[in-house]
Amino acid sequence: MYGISGVCRVAKIGKPQFASGDHKKLYYTLVPEYGTETIYAPVDTTVFMRPILTKKEAEELVSKIPDIPKGDCSGRSISVIKERYESALKAHRCEDLVGMIKSIYAKSREAARCGRKIGQVDQRYMKRAEDLLYGELAVSLGIDREEVVPYIEKAAGVAGE
Repeated sequence: MYGISGVCRVAKIGKPQFASGDHKKLYYTLVPEYGTETIYAPVDTTVFMRPILTKKEAEELVSKIPDIPKGDCSGRSISVIKERYESALKAHRCEDLVGMIKSIYAKSREAARCGRKIGQVDQRYMKRAEDLLYGELAVSLGIDREEVVPYIEKAAGVAGE
């Protein structure tokens, strides 16, 4: 996992063609699993990086989904809500992403019940959280990204969470 870019594969470590100056500085050449860009990150970067979940860790996470509490996405102030969402994203924890998704999904159901839709901020952060979480689970579990939600529903016994 690289920052909030999601799952990336390290294609190589070395000095990219464009790099000038420090000839000893090494870079990771990262290829996002779900994207078309190439990322060049110095090996001593301060951007968050971690290995993806193992298959066993992904299975354990999925089994815990019903017990993971919803995140706090309440409030009237858009800036407060955005701050809470950003905090969940920057924590780089799958459990926080699950809580955020569950919270926004509940908010969406409530809005639909009242004949409304959730706001653009909620929609945008829901998509980011789903992209990060489902992308990592797909790679960890060895399934297509489109299969992640049905996998969760079946394995965790949840529907639409």
